[in-house]
Amino acid sequence: MADTALKNRLTEIIFEADTPAGKAFDVGLFVAILVSVGLTMLQSVHSIRAAYGTVLFWLNAAFTVLFTIEYLLRIYCAKRPVRYLHSFFGVVDLLAVLPFYIGLFIPSTRFLDVIKVLRMLRIFRVLKMAQYVGEADLLKNALMASRRKIGIFLVAVLTIVIIIGSLMYIIEGEDNGFTSIPQAVYWAIVTLTTVGYGDMSPHTSLGQALAACIMIIGYSIIAVPTGIITAEIGYAVAKDKKKPGTCPSCGHMDHAADALHCNQCGAKLTSR
Repeated sequence: MADTALKNRLTEIIFEADTPAGKAFDVGLFVAILVSVGLTMLQSVHSIRAAYGTVLFWLNAAFTVLFTIEYLLRIYCAKRPVRYLHSFFGVVDLLAVLPFYIGLFIPSTRFLDVIKVLRMLRIFRVLKMAQYVGEADLLKNALMASRRKIGIFLVAVLTIVIIIGSLMYIIEGEDNGFTSIPQAVYWAIVTLTTVGYGDMSPHTSLGQALAACIMIIGYSIIAVPTGIITAEIGYAVAKDKKKPGTCPSCGHMDHAADALHCNQCGAKLTSR
């Protein structure tokens, strides 16, 4: 009984974000993730590593032990441990701690420490707290609804850069730095996205005219995916407002989108 009570309490703390203990756990985990990732970034700076390498190592070790304990507790509390181990966050949790232990026994693999930045992905689990669930669902629905339009848009952009890159290869040639069609396509992508590294540039008048065209196209293309996603978010928000909210009588929330009355007590529902 004591073991069951302990497991239930740990489950409430680790997996339930709408309880005081669960919220405190999520906030603490959020801070720990940010600090640990910051330490990993500092370790990559040679001057800081040379001066504070030992301190950073032990701090990183402490956070790794903390995350390892949390990982083991999640396995212990999970209703289906094997399913958790094979889930996306289960793999991320493992990769967040495994490189440190590998580096202890095989020093030549210490470069794997950079994998620890995957801990940042765990923030998305923390952000599943009750007050963020609705907003996260709206964004997810908007992105899912616009995926086909964005896919078609990307195909169109890819077609444009391949055509223009091929033309630029013919116009400029190897003497002006456009040594191959892939190299010219790379230039077209850099120019179309208005990044402009400057490592390659057209020298002929015709090439410069074509470059001017792709620059103008670039400014107009940038707005397309933004407009698509913004429109879908607006539609998702409007649709969400029409959904029935919590039953004012019994508090039940699981209703059909077009429901007018609560399916538990029959009370009239009001839109959110």
